[in-house]
Amino acid sequence: MAGSPNNSNEIDNKEENLRECNKEEEAVKEMAPGSSAPIHRSSSRPQLDVSGAAIQGNFEERNPTILLPNQSDDISHLALDIGGSLIKLVYFSRHEEQSLDDKRRRSIKKRFGISNGSRRSYPILGGRLHFVKFETGKLNECLDFISSKQLHLGGLDSPSWRSGTRPEDNAIIIKATGGGAYKFADVFKERLGVSLDKEDEMDCLVAGANFLLKAIRHEAFTHMEGQKEFVQIDHNDLFPYLLVNVGSGVSIIKVDGDGKFQRVSGTNVGGGTYWGLGRLLTKCKSFDELLELSQQGDNSNVDMLVGDIYGGMDYSKIGLSASTIASSFGKTISESKELLDYRPEDISLSLLRMISYNIGQISYLNALRYGLKRIFFGGFFIRGHAYTMDTISFAVHFWSKGQAQAMFLRHEGFLGALGAFMSYEEHGLDVLRAHQLVERFPMGAPYVGGKIHGPPLGDLNEKISWMEKFVQKGTEITAPVPMAPPGTTGVGGFDRPSSRGNTLRSDASAALNIGVLHLVPTLEVFPLLADPKMYEPNTIDLSDHSELEFWFMVLSEHLPDLVDKAVASEGGTDDAKRRGDAFARAFSAHLARLMEEPAAYGKLGLANLLELREECLREFQFVDAYITIKQRENEASLAVLPDLLIELDSMNEEERLLALIEGVLAANIFDWGSRACVDLYHEGTIIEIYRMSRKKMQRPWRVDDFDMFKKRMLGCGDKKPPPHRRALLFVDNSGADVVLGMLPLARELLRRGTEVFLVANSLPALNDVTANELPEIVAEAAKHCDILRKAAEAGGLLVDAMVSVEHGLVDNSASVPLMVVENGCGSPCIDFRQVSSELAAAARGADLIILEGMGRALHTNFNARFRCDALKLAMMKNQRLAEKLFNGNLYDCVCRFEPAGEQQQHNFS
Repeated sequence: MAGSPNNSNEIDNKEENLRECNKEEEAVKEMAPGSSAPIHRSSSRPQLDVSGAAIQGNFEERNPTILLPNQSDDISHLALDIGGSLIKLVYFSRHEEQSLDDKRRRSIKKRFGISNGSRRSYPILGGRLHFVKFETGKLNECLDFISSKQLHLGGLDSPSWRSGTRPEDNAIIIKATGGGAYKFADVFKERLGVSLDKEDEMDCLVAGANFLLKAIRHEAFTHMEGQKEFVQIDHNDLFPYLLVNVGSGVSIIKVDGDGKFQRVSGTNVGGGTYWGLGRLLTKCKSFDELLELSQQGDNSNVDMLVGDIYGGMDYSKIGLSASTIASSFGKTISESKELLDYRPEDISLSLLRMISYNIGQISYLNALRYGLKRIFFGGFFIRGHAYTMDTISFAVHFWSKGQAQAMFLRHEGFLGALGAFMSYEEHGLDVLRAHQLVERFPMGAPYVGGKIHGPPLGDLNEKISWMEKFVQKGTEITAPVPMAPPGTTGVGGFDRPSSRGNTLRSDASAALNIGVLHLVPTLEVFPLLADPKMYEPNTIDLSDHSELEFWFMVLSEHLPDLVDKAVASEGGTDDAKRRGDAFARAFSAHLARLMEEPAAYGKLGLANLLELREECLREFQFVDAYITIKQRENEASLAVLPDLLIELDSMNEEERLLALIEGVLAANIFDWGSRACVDLYHEGTIIEIYRMSRKKMQRPWRVDDFDMFKKRMLGCGDKKPPPHRRALLFVDNSGADVVLGMLPLARELLRRGTEVFLVANSLPALNDVTANELPEIVAEAAKHCDILRKAAEAGGLLVDAMVSVEHGLVDNSASVPLMVVENGCGSPCIDFRQVSSELAAAARGADLIILEGMGRALHTNFNARFRCDALKLAMMKNQRLAEKLFNGNLYDCVCRFEPAGEQQQHNFS
């Protein structure tokens, strides 16, 4: 029975909660079966532009944010779901797109005809969707929060706020749903000068669920016997499904499409029943107290079980075990006991199982009635409580004989608010695609990581102070501090966990963390994936606990060195040291949280883990921790490049191709993310280590498809195959790796008439080279090589050429072009479901991709299949990975070639 109660104040106002529930049930009953009025679209406000959305950023608390990059109208994007116990907010914040190497980007966009992501002629503004909640009883805190952020006026960064003007009060309209939208309309008008435009509750609920199931990759999950498994929903095959909203009462809704649904059933036995009877029978003062009580209960003390009837035996003929409940509370009939003679814990658990089983059974019977196998559960009653989900799941599994599954939603509490938010725009957010949404969990006094609890923090110094308190107290912070200045909420809308003794209770639904949804319109699915639906980037399965422990150990051991490099990158100042310490504690807290529950942030893969580290660095404003090292290694490698090129040019074609592949593998040894490789740096200079690595190249390699690749490149005898039209070279590390390994290989492809794109990170990660750094490296290399110089000019990489390309002055026919594109990520790994639009455009004409390095070719994408020739090159710099994947050793080499449409089979034993 994992998990513990969350937010114990959520149902303190019992009577109000039940009254609101009754109102909701009455309103639902008035709806005729099959009717589903479309969401009312208000024409009194400008429309929301949601073209090209995604989820970016750092790692924030429970409730994630979405990025709306093309929205720049001066309007307030805030929606509310005001229930009897909770007020849920969804609001939009702007986010300007960071400009990296504008000339290079303009050159690429002009070459491929890539628009700026919208039909607008003015600069694109990005944004995020934030999810926040308050107790309804603390309405004033909610109003203070809205006012402090000026959410009703478009936010603090809106043009009207900056100019000091403000719209007329009667023009300010906020979308809202729930009973409180009627009850508190006058309060919002009086305090904020806004009118609440009321949206139908059922419409919003379904619209919110549809959006989440279509757009969020790890939104839905199953929960059986304490195990959470995320389910990837094909949004093209989503409908029909059954949505079971379990609040005080239960509504069962058959959803047939966007705006197409009907309430097909329901029951008055729901969360209100559990809380009402529990309050009478146990004297608990809150819903959470009752829920927590159930975790210490033994329902067999009050429930009559099958074994009680059959003398401890199963009733195997009809598939009932001895532990199956035959009659809830049935055992109390034959015992001469009073209420006080029974343990409140046992009563609470019996109630919970009785109601959860019945909800599960009624839901399955309705699913059976309409031939549905997908049942999604949401609502206030569930709230991430593991035992509740297990009980519902067991009931659905039992009655369906394993043919149907109960599934749950991570954003279950925000369905209505999200649906109301979507009603600002004609088509809503449901048009967004999953690859455009990136979810992050930034570190700022979060509900994640060790035992840290408290309000989310926006100010960097405040975050650092918080982490210092965390360090002083060890593994647990015992009070939600610091607070914001008077007049603002200070809580950011997140409820504080309630106290018990001197420490904070754990947050039950912290298990269902919701980050910030960043909408990134410039992300696309890589067009050359053979089967995007079957694609899984991660090679290593972190669901294996021993594997998880190993990688946590690797990251923890590497942390002190990473902090040293990060601090040194900014001159070793006291400020940098303070931020470095805070980063280390924050990242360690994330690791502790994930060790406790690997699925806390969604499905966990090694790529996510490595990206989390980079995002934590950025959160504490370390832009590029390895910048000094990268510059030094680039200079050293460029100094010896001319001699290497002369050596290569002295070879015949076949010798040169082998030497080039050997060079890529040898140069890939330089990786500051590998402890084994860091130790090598003490044994000599970069060039000495590179030459030593080249000399030790002995074939056959651990995976050796070189001969197959050579045949495709050079052919057999007089039969020469045509050169590839366009090659995408996914480069890895700075220094020798890119300069002495990948650039000479790119040069060879250019010599053969192949267009070459060097694909690099959009943001720094360890010592990986970035797309912003590559043009300067290429320009230096081009000073010593006519092939590189002409190709770089044709590709617009040299400074003068960038300007010429931008103005259409370059004759692209003069030479085969060499270009640079960014991959859209800032991680040592790459997820081909989310790449930049410029990479996607370049890929549409490519017939060869070369993935180089551990992160891109082994940790991720080793098993990926593409619709073009693919060469995967890497040196294994991790003994465990070498043994696990290949039964090999440290520094073994991988050269895997997969011709277009063919799947290679390798036996590594």
